[in-house]
Amino acid sequence: MSDEKITQLLTSWSSGNQEAAERVLPLIYEELRRIASRQLRGERESHTLQATAIVHEAYMRLVGQAGLDWPSRSHFFAFSAHLIRRILVDHARRRNRAKRGGLFEKITLLEMADPALEKSPDLEALDEALDGLKKIDPRKATIVELKFFAGFTLDEIAAQLGISVETVSREWRRARAWLYSTLQKDAANGA
Repeated sequence: MSDEKITQLLTSWSSGNQEAAERVLPLIYEELRRIASRQLRGERESHTLQATAIVHEAYMRLVGQAGLDWPSRSHFFAFSAHLIRRILVDHARRRNRAKRGGLFEKITLLEMADPALEKSPDLEALDEALDGLKKIDPRKATIVELKFFAGFTLDEIAAQLGISVETVSREWRRARAWLYSTLQKDAANGA
């Protein structure tokens, strides 16, 4: 099905048409799953969430949202990538809370023997840093979300934001440098 038809269904869904929501899900499912799988690649092997579960959670949250407007397929997937990021961060927070005296986490003997296997990107720290970047420069934060979380190419981001590919490339480099510096400072300060 064409991007135009998907956009029409998304627009209809955002106007409250639940039938459109049901019709568009099979058409967008694989793309949502790709975004979720991309995010899970950086997680440890014993991560308890699966891409399918994340997509279903994202869909449930999307259905529960009111008044959203998706003027294009790209807008929808950018929002979905942000939502998937929220799901992963919420999961990381629950997991970290459990490690600090809550529920015990099941690990294998192999993981006990090699603590490096337990390490995954600190999604909470990345989320906080990205929120900080959003306050300083919302466009750079959007570029990070589209590139890192949604897996958009620089060309797709440029088209989405209505700016040149060179500008996207430059801002992507600056955003990464800013995030790296912020995360390093936080790690050094024990945050």
